[in-house]
Amino acid sequence: MRSGALKTGLLAITFLISVSLEGAEWSGYATAETRVFERSPLSDEQKGGVSAAVILEPEFYADWKEGDRAFEFTPYFRFDTHDGGRNIIDLRELSYLIVNGDWEVRFGVSKVFWGVAESQHLVDTINQTDLLANPDGEDKLGQQMIQVVRVTDVGDFSLFLLPGFRERAFPGSEGRLRSSRWVDTDKPLYESSAEEGHIDGAIRWFNIIGDFDVGLHYFRGTRRDPLLVPSLDVDGNSIFRPYYEQMDQVGLDLQYTNEGWLFKFEGIARDTSSKEYSAMVVGFEYTLYGIGGSAIDAGVLLEGHFDSRGSNAFNPLNRDLFFGTRLTWNDDVDTALVAGGFVDLDNGSVFARVEFERRIGSRHKIEFEVQKLTNIASRDPFFDLRRDSYAQLSLSQYW
Repeated sequence: MRSGALKTGLLAITFLISVSLEGAEWSGYATAETRVFERSPLSDEQKGGVSAAVILEPEFYADWKEGDRAFEFTPYFRFDTHDGGRNIIDLRELSYLIVNGDWEVRFGVSKVFWGVAESQHLVDTINQTDLLANPDGEDKLGQQMIQVVRVTDVGDFSLFLLPGFRERAFPGSEGRLRSSRWVDTDKPLYESSAEEGHIDGAIRWFNIIGDFDVGLHYFRGTRRDPLLVPSLDVDGNSIFRPYYEQMDQVGLDLQYTNEGWLFKFEGIARDTSSKEYSAMVVGFEYTLYGIGGSAIDAGVLLEGHFDSRGSNAFNPLNRDLFFGTRLTWNDDVDTALVAGGFVDLDNGSVFARVEFERRIGSRHKIEFEVQKLTNIASRDPFFDLRRDSYAQLSLSQYW
């Protein structure tokens, strides 16, 4: 997608000229962020000190025919001072939507979100994770797709045809938050002979039944999270090469709402050539409204993570407990704080995160984030990141 970004951008400009711009608008944001690591890096190749990045995400949206036709164009740019692997020019959205009664068709590049859990979205399979934007896995790359939705009285049925695969990006040799062996993304391995040209597919059903939100999906295609295969580079140094298997996956996401309670479940069963396994996240969120007569709402979160592969899982959240809190001030500057941590139930490793944000005036927002790893056991998947605790400060301008 990076190599085709210019060509696709020119296509977008051509389209903008050719369509009616009635109801069109530009929005977006620009962000300057700085990240300070608590300790020096694990490897001599990695850069220490303070890193900085600039992020730009404009968005163009236009609709016509009373909303039955819509076009969205959202490019994404990120430039980092320390890690060339974090530099990216991407298309988050370049899509055209057609609505005809109970049918919807969207084609182009787009993002789709599935899931209900707070700490990990197991079922969120369509888009590739932008791991370099943030290690929490919330950011996603745009995915080429044709999506057809049929709205019925028994739920929404969505069919996805996904031509073209997005590889996962990893930190460069000089970047932080990487394994002790550098992942060579220039030499990926694929199970399918079609490699990144493999056409994937998925179907999903979603419905709201009383107090329950229910989603059920089936996906067949290239798995988004690669296996890391030990290898050697041309100089004989130990590296990893990402290996992308084919997979069949069924998944369920379920949320039950009862006053201040949210009970959440996400589960998958996945079949690949190397392993057949299942995983799930289950937990709850309870919100106390108007603490002490104030406008502040406080939420308590608890979620458990389980993976049938146990310590052999590539996913570090294989037998972990997440606990956290969410504070919302409900003030005129949208002040909010989310804090939580993962505890590995097998080895006691702890990974904690705090995120704070508030607006400054009507067009600016400041965000502060801390990620802390402590008591990391040598057999824990986070062991190579044990020196990578950091604090990050971001200032964004919206328009």
